[in-house]
Amino acid sequence: MGQTFTTEIQARYRDINLAGHVDNVEAVRVLDEARYEFLRFARLPGLPDGATGLLHGTDPGVSELVASQTIEYHSEMRFVPYQPFLASLWVSRLGRSSFTVAAELRVEAGGGPAAVWECVNVLWDHRAQSAWTISDAVRTDLERYLGDPVGFRR
Repeated sequence: MGQTFTTEIQARYRDINLAGHVDNVEAVRVLDEARYEFLRFARLPGLPDGATGLLHGTDPGVSELVASQTIEYHSEMRFVPYQPFLASLWVSRLGRSSFTVAAELRVEAGGGPAAVWECVNVLWDHRAQSAWTISDAVRTDLERYLGDPVGFRR
């Protein structure tokens, strides 16, 4: 398995439902925020000076679009003030113009995943209005984080 990226995402009071736990939709928001950080803002090891995020090498006008998401909840996610959720992310599939980001979301360090998730991302060239073929440089960066798919229970 390749490298993984781990980040902390702070839950917000608005994420809590009447039962006192983080709403299922907000869990997806937490994972999506972690995905965006991984792809666009993370200071990952081995990147050129000033570059951030796994997709730092895409052409101008290229962005990632979410094609699909699959999530499975394993345990309740209770809100604890000032205790961020821990998200670990990696790439689980790499195609011609798309790739899948896999993730595990934990409530606390050392605990089992409260949710597992996979998100298919399509790289889209807004100028050409078509899918952008992953360049060799971007593919090399993505491959550094290539690992196994999430083990869904189904």
